[in-house]
Amino acid sequence: MDSKLTCKFALFYTNICVFFCICTSTDTITSTQFISDAKNDTLLSSNGVFKLGFFSPPKSINRYIGIRFNKVRVQNVVWVANRDSPLKSNDGVFKISGNGNIVIFPGENQTEQPVWSSNVTEVSGTGSVHAKLLDSGNLVLTSGSGLVIWQSFDHPTDTILAGMKLGVDKRTGLNRVITSWKSQNDPGTGDFSFLLDASTELPQMYGQMYSYRVWRGGPWNGQIMIGVPMASRIKPVEFSIEAALFNYTFVNNKDEVYITFGVSPDSKVFRRLKVETGGYAEQQLWNKDSKEWTIVWTAPQDRCDKYKRCGAFSLCNNTNAIQCMCLPGYEAEQYQEWDMNCVEKRKELHSSCGKGKGEGFMKITGLKLPDASNASFIKNISLQECQSECFNNCNCTGYASADVNVGGRGCFAWYGELIDVRTYAADGHDLYLRVDAQELEENKRKGHGMQKNVKLIIIFVVLSLGVLLIIYWWRKRVSMKARERKKRYLEMMFEDSAIDPSNEVSHASSLADNRNLELTFFQLDTILKATDNFSPATKLGEGGFGPVYKGELSNGQEIAVKRLSRSSEQGLSEFKNEALLIAKLQHRNLVRILGCCIENEEKMLIYEFMPNLSLDCFLFDETRNSLLDWKKRYDIIVGIARGILYLHQDSRLKIIHRDLKTSNILLDKDLNPKISDFGTARLFGGNQIQANTSTIVGTFGYMSPEYILHGLFSDRSDVFSFGVLLLEIISGKKNSGVVLDVYPPSNLISYVWAQWTAGKAIDIVDTCIGDACPAHEVLRCIKVGLLCVQDNSPDRPTMSNVVFMLSNDVNLPLPKQPVFAMYRSHHNPDSMIYDTNSSSTNELTITNLVGR
Repeated sequence: MDSKLTCKFALFYTNICVFFCICTSTDTITSTQFISDAKNDTLLSSNGVFKLGFFSPPKSINRYIGIRFNKVRVQNVVWVANRDSPLKSNDGVFKISGNGNIVIFPGENQTEQPVWSSNVTEVSGTGSVHAKLLDSGNLVLTSGSGLVIWQSFDHPTDTILAGMKLGVDKRTGLNRVITSWKSQNDPGTGDFSFLLDASTELPQMYGQMYSYRVWRGGPWNGQIMIGVPMASRIKPVEFSIEAALFNYTFVNNKDEVYITFGVSPDSKVFRRLKVETGGYAEQQLWNKDSKEWTIVWTAPQDRCDKYKRCGAFSLCNNTNAIQCMCLPGYEAEQYQEWDMNCVEKRKELHSSCGKGKGEGFMKITGLKLPDASNASFIKNISLQECQSECFNNCNCTGYASADVNVGGRGCFAWYGELIDVRTYAADGHDLYLRVDAQELEENKRKGHGMQKNVKLIIIFVVLSLGVLLIIYWWRKRVSMKARERKKRYLEMMFEDSAIDPSNEVSHASSLADNRNLELTFFQLDTILKATDNFSPATKLGEGGFGPVYKGELSNGQEIAVKRLSRSSEQGLSEFKNEALLIAKLQHRNLVRILGCCIENEEKMLIYEFMPNLSLDCFLFDETRNSLLDWKKRYDIIVGIARGILYLHQDSRLKIIHRDLKTSNILLDKDLNPKISDFGTARLFGGNQIQANTSTIVGTFGYMSPEYILHGLFSDRSDVFSFGVLLLEIISGKKNSGVVLDVYPPSNLISYVWAQWTAGKAIDIVDTCIGDACPAHEVLRCIKVGLLCVQDNSPDRPTMSNVVFMLSNDVNLPLPKQPVFAMYRSHHNPDSMIYDTNSSSTNELTITNLVGR
């Protein structure tokens, strides 16, 4: 009893071990083991690259045993056992049968006939036979003595892997051919095959659709199969050189003839040669990054790759409109039927063969050599000896060098028709074609003519290069002079520029920027032509800088030309400042400078033209102010504020404009505001808060109190000017032009304050707007304006705060009463009266006060 239990336990333990071995994906099965589809059993090669198991193709319920790449998830099947005998359920079993063959049973009970077998006729020692999936992807059936009885590499389906052979075993008659699947969903034997034909003296590769040849690849020349490109032609850019190489080997001896490719032992790149259902073959590499197969070569590649695309003695050139042309010495058998056969132009070729009538051979380069079915391989002779051999045989139509591995010792010789010849852009071969004496003479004359043409071409190229060099030298000299002229102009402008000389930090930090300033310099002739020689009809106006003209460049672009008055010393300084500053700035609310012109005594700034001129032309013109409704005025206010904020904070330079006024706000075709006139602007350093000057420049009515009284200016000076601008835009009245029936006369700021304190601030709105404006928005803008014109600069908001207050409905601080008022005397318009609401008048001592 105990012995029976022991036997049963041992049997149970053995079965458990067997089951465990299969389920953990070993690479080997023995005659006592099997792979079950129901249990999802597999074999896995020891390197983890290949896996054998049951699978179903896409859109199919049929089951097959196949070998596939384990770590590749798309198109990963490389071999199918039962490709033409699918299983209809997942009850299949893959095992070694009692006679030592690998078989596939349709059910686990293994009582039915197998649907597939390795069909080895004689297997000795069947008890010790085992099947193993090698690291190469080869499934081998091995006897107990280690002899390989059967292997999947001898029975490929549609794929050649590294180490597989494509060709014939002459001892057994085994012909290794790869054949496409019937479709992507059916691995059954398809219509397109790839094979090595060893039935002739020179084996060649062919692609066949059904039984018809559609592509030819050979013969072997010692390095490659002619027609299969070199590695240099198939190397893809995304792979290393090592990864792209298919190291082909061709073997032709008494036992077998085959071609194979190998890989380096440490290669990590998956590669294969695969035939597709569409009738073509592909060399593929697996791209680990994109997770897809990359095609590095395909055959057929183009129309000239089609077998016998052109007839006998014709040449196919894929780059020509007419692809088929007869070889030298031949003409179309039927007129202009180029894809038909070609025949000899002169029949006396054969009659003069071997009689020394001058016949010989013409060299044609860059070819795929003709079909070698009617060719022979002559070993160990030189090319000159090959020529003699071919010349002495009247049936020899051409020859070519062969066996380049041994220094060109050996040749191919063709006897009869030359078929399937084409040109290659690279890796082509030389063919020596037999022709008659007249063809050789014509070719010689063409050669002389070609040489003459080449000489003429060389002379033309040399002369052209000489002319180009002269043009290049001249242009370089002109460019150098232009750069030197530009450098002189920039150095001239840099002196006494917008950088405050007293601010050493600012001066040093901007020195390099000014030296490398990108500024276009226009020729004087260009500006004269654009402005019709500064015709009075093109004059737009005149300011302290000088006259402004409208012009049009040759490309149709309209420009505004600011011409410096020759007598203006102040204008020269402003010219430098404006050119340097605006060229550095880019903002939608700043006018864009196109360049400048400095030639002889002329100094001009060229701007983009603003078709609607300046803001004051609308605001203070009773015939045009109605065009500015409240929405447009509000957009102009916000646009100006954003432009000033860019100058103060957002540009790489901190700039104080110092002359903000309605005439310096230009309007484009859509009435968008553009701040202009940077002649009096000053550049501040990063930590600089304010500066002072002994020369007060600006426009009466827009200058801040601290600037007028003490010559101090800062970003808050621009804020004051913006506040005046804002109130002018709302009211449609000039700050320096409002005189009411009160004494003393009041300017706009005092007037607005009086209306504000009386609760009638809405009454200051321009009458042309009427009631068509939101009162809360108008009052918020008026309050912001009053905050901006506070007497003490610290009480004024920054421009960032101004933009925020204009754009958001928030609680605003209460403005203080502006006690400083400035206006012109009625009796003396040139005198200034400063009113501080007291009985006395402040008298100031300013070194220089310049009005604008």
